[in-house]
Amino acid sequence: MSESTVLARLELDRDGACLYPRLACAQLSDFEAVLAKWPDGRAGVRIAGDPGLARLLGQAGPVGGAVCLVLGPDARPVRAVLFDKNDRADWALGWHQDRTIAVRAVAEADGFGPWSVKQGITHVEPPFALIEAMLTVRIHLDPVDTDNAPLLIAAGSHRLGRVPAAEVDGVAAGLTVHACLAEMGDVWVYRTPVLHASNAARPGRRRRVLQVDYARGDLPAGLEWLGI
Repeated sequence: MSESTVLARLELDRDGACLYPRLACAQLSDFEAVLAKWPDGRAGVRIAGDPGLARLLGQAGPVGGAVCLVLGPDARPVRAVLFDKNDRADWALGWHQDRTIAVRAVAEADGFGPWSVKQGITHVEPPFALIEAMLTVRIHLDPVDTDNAPLLIAAGSHRLGRVPAAEVDGVAAGLTVHACLAEMGDVWVYRTPVLHASNAARPGRRRRVLQVDYARGDLPAGLEWLGI
């Protein structure tokens, strides 16, 4: 394991997020080609049933390989969303935790619920221990500076467990906030439970990010990860 990888892992464990500079640079044209068939200019497009994207994100590629060094060799991508902030679709997002997973269909399982449907895809809130065992990566297709809606993370919040929604703002206010700046091809990796937020992008700027959740193992009987 290289020194830079060791340092990134230390930052991930301490802060809940770390940067892998240029990790996806060699794949950028491949990502652009695969994503071209999906709608662009929208707030968030949930992607599933795309074997080409699944191959790019698998453990044989640089992104999946980096994730496997943290989670283990059986880690795999289980959800992908393309976020595209631009003049037609721009938004700000307050402090929150990601608490749901995407699955193929509703099934009864202890500790899973409530259920929801987003863009026709079934989502459910699992036991929080499952969220704590996941990683989320953000592959930057455009540069992100302080004016272009960088992800904001509350450092160390991934170690606090499930934070009640009414307490999220207060918890984030008491922690150090990091802005996740990036160049094209950079990849931010964060512990899925970390508290995060983002502002609107500056007019005339575009900020595309492919966000991918990774997990290990199968879900309880009757439930299946949606996958990519």
